[in-house]
Amino acid sequence: MKTLIFLLFMATLLSSTAEAQSKNNAATGMKQVKTANGMLEGTAEKSGVVSFKGVPFAQPPVGDLRWKEPQPAKNWQGVRKADKFGPRAMQRAIFGDMGFRSNGMSEDCLYLNVWTPARSANEKLPVLVYFYGGGFVAGDGSESRYDGESMAQKGIVALTVNYRLGLFGFLAHPELTKESGKNASGNYGLLDQAAALKWVQQNIAAFGGDPKKVTIAGESAGSMSVSAQMASPLSKNLIAGAIGESGSMISLQPMPSLKQGEEMGVNFAKAVEAKSLADLRAMPAEQLLEATAKPGIPWFWPIVDGYFFLKSPAEIFAAGEQAKVPLLAGWNSEEMGAQSILGKEAPTKENYTAAVQELYGDKAQEVLKLYPASTEEEVMQAATDLAGDRFIGYSTWKWVDVHSKNSNKPTYRYYYTRPRPAMTAEMGDAAPGLAGGVVKGSDANAIKMPPARGAVHSAEIEYAMGNLPYNKVYAWTPEDYKVSETMQAYFANFIKTGNPNGSGLPQWPAIKGNEVQVMQIDVTSQAKPDQTRARYQFLEQTAGK
Repeated sequence: MKTLIFLLFMATLLSSTAEAQSKNNAATGMKQVKTANGMLEGTAEKSGVVSFKGVPFAQPPVGDLRWKEPQPAKNWQGVRKADKFGPRAMQRAIFGDMGFRSNGMSEDCLYLNVWTPARSANEKLPVLVYFYGGGFVAGDGSESRYDGESMAQKGIVALTVNYRLGLFGFLAHPELTKESGKNASGNYGLLDQAAALKWVQQNIAAFGGDPKKVTIAGESAGSMSVSAQMASPLSKNLIAGAIGESGSMISLQPMPSLKQGEEMGVNFAKAVEAKSLADLRAMPAEQLLEATAKPGIPWFWPIVDGYFFLKSPAEIFAAGEQAKVPLLAGWNSEEMGAQSILGKEAPTKENYTAAVQELYGDKAQEVLKLYPASTEEEVMQAATDLAGDRFIGYSTWKWVDVHSKNSNKPTYRYYYTRPRPAMTAEMGDAAPGLAGGVVKGSDANAIKMPPARGAVHSAEIEYAMGNLPYNKVYAWTPEDYKVSETMQAYFANFIKTGNPNGSGLPQWPAIKGNEVQVMQIDVTSQAKPDQTRARYQFLEQTAGK
C-alpha cells in the first residue's frame, strides 16, 4: 500500500513539474531549436519573443571560397549559443545612418538573425526575410532599424540576412568565370541572399514559421535585392510575397554585362598589381577594401551574369518570367534633394530652366511641363521631384507597373511623405548628412544636407519595422508613432495575407490596369489617384540622360 501511495505521489509530482515546464516554455517561447546543422539556443526577450542571432547559413567565404558561390553551412556538435550578432561584411564607413550591433567586421559574414514569437514548431507563422540597404557596399543585418522583435510581436517570424558587399560581393573576372562551372562570376552578394532563402525553406518550420509563406523585403539596395530575387531562377520559387522600399533592378541605366564586369575586374587586378586570381585571393581583405577607396576604382555592382540573372531584370519582368507573387512597393517624397539638379545655384526659375536644358537639351520643354515651376518654392519642389525620380523613383515605378500588368497578382503602391521630426536636444549642433546620416558641427569635411522638404531616402525604415525607439537621434512625437503604427500594420497584414488592408486602416486598393490608387502614408494616410504616370513614361523614353 505504501508503495502504491509513493508511486501516486511521484506521478502527481512529475505531472506538476511537466505542467510547470510547459507553462515556462509557453511564457518564454522556444529557446532551443534544432536546425539541419545542429541545435541553437536563443535569447528570450522581455516581449516574449525569442531571438537567435549570428546563425550561420553558409560556410565562411574566405580563402579559396572568396568570390565563390556560398557553400552550405557545416554541422556542429552540441548546442550553439545564438546570443550575439555575427560579424558584418567587409565595408568602408560611407553612410552616416548605420548603427551596427555586429561582432566586428570580417569576410566571415554569412550569418542571419531570427526573431520568433512561436511557442512551438507547429504554428506555421508567416515569415519576413529583410535585406538591408547601403548601395551594395555597406549595411548589416544587426542594424537596429531592421530589428525583427517588433514585427515578431505582430505574429511574424522575422529574419535579417547578411550578404557580401562591394568588391567581395560583386567582383567578376575571367578566371572566376572559368572556374565557376557555371560560366559566370560576380553577383556573390545576391547568391548569398538566395542561399539564405534556401536555408529558410529548410529550417524555418523549426522556428514556428511556414516555408510556404515567406515574404522578402528590403530598402534601397535591399529593395533592389527583392526585385533581383524575384527575377532569378535560383530563388523566385522560394518566396510568397515581396515588399520593396525605394528601388529596383529595372533602372534608367542598363545593367552591366558579364563581359563589362570582367573588364572591371581585370582593371582592378591591375590596379592592385595582382597578376592572377591566386594573387587576389592571397591579399588580405583589409588591403583589398582599402584599395576600393582609391580614385578610379569602380563601384562593384550586380551584373547580368548568365547564371543568377539569365538576362537583364528588365527583360525578365517584361516577359513575365519573374516570381508571380503579391507585391507592395513604393518610394519617398524626397529621395534626392533639389541641389542634385540645381547644383549651387539659387532656386530661381531661370536657374532651374538652365539646369533642365543642360540635362535634356531639346527635350527640356517637355520636362518643364511635367515638372513645372514659376516661384522659388515651386522650383525647389519640382527639382526635388525630378531628382528623386531620376535617382530611384523611376526604377520603383517601373517595377510596380510591369509587375501589376503581367503577374495576375495583387500589386500595391505607396508614396511615403512623413518628414522626420527635429533632432533631440542631446544632438546639439548636429545637422542632417548624406543618406539620412548625421553630421556633427565639428566635422567640417562631412557633407551637410539642407533641411528636409519631405521624407528623405531611408527615412521610412524605422516606421515600417516598428523601430522608432531604437533611433535616439530624432525627437519622435505621438504623430510619428501614429505613422509607424499605420505603416507597420500595412506591412504586417501584407506579410500575413498578401493584402495590406485590415481593421482600422484606410482602404488601400490594389492596382487595376491603368487605374492606380497610391497610398500616401503620413499622419493622415489615404489612397489617391496617381497623377505622375506621364513623368515616368517620359523618363523611360530618355533613358541614359
